[in-house]
Amino acid sequence: MKKPMIGVLPLYDTDKKSYWMLPNYMNAIEEAGGIPIMLPLTTDIEIIATLADEFDGFLFTGGHDLNPELYHEHAEIACGELCIERDIMESNLLQKVIELDKPAFGICRGLQLFNVIMGGTLYQDIPTSLQLHVNKIVTHKQSPPYSNLVHDVHIEQNNLLHDILQTDTIQVNSYHHQGIKKLSDKLTAVAVAEDGLVESVVMAGRSFVLAVQWHPEYSYKVDDYSQKLFAAFVNAAKSPRYNILIEDITA
Repeated sequence: MKKPMIGVLPLYDTDKKSYWMLPNYMNAIEEAGGIPIMLPLTTDIEIIATLADEFDGFLFTGGHDLNPELYHEHAEIACGELCIERDIMESNLLQKVIELDKPAFGICRGLQLFNVIMGGTLYQDIPTSLQLHVNKIVTHKQSPPYSNLVHDVHIEQNNLLHDILQTDTIQVNSYHHQGIKKLSDKLTAVAVAEDGLVESVVMAGRSFVLAVQWHPEYSYKVDDYSQKLFAAFVNAAKSPRYNILIEDITA
C-alpha cells in the first residue's frame, strides 16, 4: 500500500511575509508512515478544491488566533495576531474535506478552527476569561521544553479518541491562550481539562475528524499517546473507512 499524502496547513510569518513550518509536524507524520507536504497559503477557491481532491488527509496546524468576527465578536485587547488569509483558506478547505469525508486532524488552532467554522465560539484569552470562573487553575501556556507534560486530561469513553488511546486519563503538554467557549452542536467534546476546558473534539458521521488542544507534535518522541494519534491519523488517510463511524461506536 502506498504511503498517504498528507497536506499540512502552512504557518505564516507576518513580518517576513513568508510561509514556514515546524519540523515536528512533518517528522511526526513521516514517522507514522505518511508523506507530509506543506500546502500553499491561498484564498483561491479552485485551488483549495483541487487540494482537497488530491491529498489523502489534512493536518490543521497551530498558530495565529482566529478572527473573532468569524464567531460574531469584536477583538478584545488580549486577542492575539490574526491571519485573515489562513482563516479564509482553512475555513474553505475544512468544509471541502468534510464533504469528501477525508481525514482531518486539528492541533491547537486546528481545534479552535473546527469549532468556530461549525458554529462554536472561543475564549479570546483564557487567563482573563475562563480562569475568572473556575476554582481549579490549569497551566495552559507552559514554558519550554514543550515536550514536557504539564496537566491531566480526562477522556470520555465510547468515541474515536478513546478508541485510539485506550485510556481514561492522560497527561498533555499545553501552549495556547484561547480555547472553546461554546461548543459547536456538530462536534462532540471527548476530553476535558480539570478546569473544564474542552481539550479534544470529534465529528460524528465522518471517518476521521478529530482535534486536540495540546501539541502531540512536540511530545510524540517521548509520549506513546502522541505517537498513537499520528499513527491513527495516517492510517485513516490510507483508507477512508479505516475507522468505524463515531455514531456506530456510541450506538
